[in-house]
Amino acid sequence: MSGAALTGGKGHLLSDTLAAAKAEGRSALIAYLPAGFPTVDGGIEAIKAVFDGGADVVEVGLPHSDPVLDGPVIQTADDIALRGGVRIADVVRTVREAHEATGKPVLVMTYWNPIDRYGVERFTAELAEAGGAGCILPDLPVQESVLWREHADKHGLATVFVVAPSSKDERLAEITAAGSGFVYAASLMGVTGTRADARNAAW
Repeated sequence: MSGAALTGGKGHLLSDTLAAAKAEGRSALIAYLPAGFPTVDGGIEAIKAVFDGGADVVEVGLPHSDPVLDGPVIQTADDIALRGGVRIADVVRTVREAHEATGKPVLVMTYWNPIDRYGVERFTAELAEAGGAGCILPDLPVQESVLWREHADKHGLATVFVVAPSSKDERLAEITAAGSGFVYAASLMGVTGTRADARNAAW
């Protein structure tokens, strides 16, 4: 985290959780589920079940109408959630109830434009108040992230950037210096989802 005071978010909990896993000599299990799938209530219960099953951290996807980095499984889940009327308030509620029930770090994974439209200050304040640990922002360039990082730091939220297999050392250094929590490393170019071999999953 940066030197900004932690005023609500659980970015420190994320860092502590990852450090604890490392101290135990194991990798942390970080799971992903979209909010609102199959319903908002059903999604919350699914996240609780994932934590009960051993996940250390959960990424809650904010459903998007044009998930350009996601494969057919997540696209279908997002479509079902959106047709069910899910909104950002439901995503925040999902984070709150999952964190309150488990005490474990919950991140939001989202494209940038819903946050930009909703308002950066409003989104970061509400996510922090709900006990969110931070945000994964796969399409926000680090060079254009200053406004986000200012508000995220203010509210104690981790900022997780995504790096591609094609990222050069200079780019990796820039991203790791700007981000916090962890770095999301895509294993292959392309959208999310399995390939012919489970070892070749795209993310």
